[in-house]
Amino acid sequence: MAFVVRGWSGPLLVIAVAIACAGTARILRRSLAALLLTTPLVLSIVLVNTFLYPGAHDVIVGIGPIAATGTGLTAALQAVLRVVAFGLSVVVFSFTTTNDDLVTDLEHRGLGRRAVFVIGAAIGMVPRMAERAAEIVDSQRARGLDTEGALWRRIRGVVPLAGPMIFGALTEVEERTLALEARGFSAPPRRTTLRPLPDDERQRAFRWVLLGLVVLVVVSSASGWLALP
Repeated sequence: MAFVVRGWSGPLLVIAVAIACAGTARILRRSLAALLLTTPLVLSIVLVNTFLYPGAHDVIVGIGPIAATGTGLTAALQAVLRVVAFGLSVVVFSFTTTNDDLVTDLEHRGLGRRAVFVIGAAIGMVPRMAERAAEIVDSQRARGLDTEGALWRRIRGVVPLAGPMIFGALTEVEERTLALEARGFSAPPRRTTLRPLPDDERQRAFRWVLLGLVVLVVVSSASGWLALP
């Protein structure tokens, strides 16, 4: 919705809903802290759109051969809001939904086990890679490698870090494949859910109502029937 509805309303509505969900779950401070990871992307969006927006002539200030334009700044702020809306939604979802619960519910709803495995592996790869990187850095420091201090020392420390991470990831893929095959991953029957997640009628009704509202707003905005700022 943040990327489909034009203007300011779409991303602002998504941000408001995400903040409300984070506040209800008491993870608002953690979510906002994690959102700081988008700072490099946000800065690049603002600089590129503000100074290099094509076809903009409403100059705000000129800096040498380039100039900041009002049209570019408006486009940059709208793009930043969309990035923040997407990032905050992902952060809130990741903080409130465990990987095991997600893949269990997806498989219970009929999604193919191969697709479930790909989704679960992709989500769980990031924390495993971060943990493995910390272990490798600690082991390299124990062997006398200096990975702190000047920038060139940190760059030099990337090379001995990349090799063990890549080989470790390949080894983990092989081990996981063998473990899945040993547990009947390719067996044709549908597996029984041992831990069904709670999903009452109120939750299902709320999801359908929310989906209907999103579709209504998107269609109304795209058709011009609902003029949103």
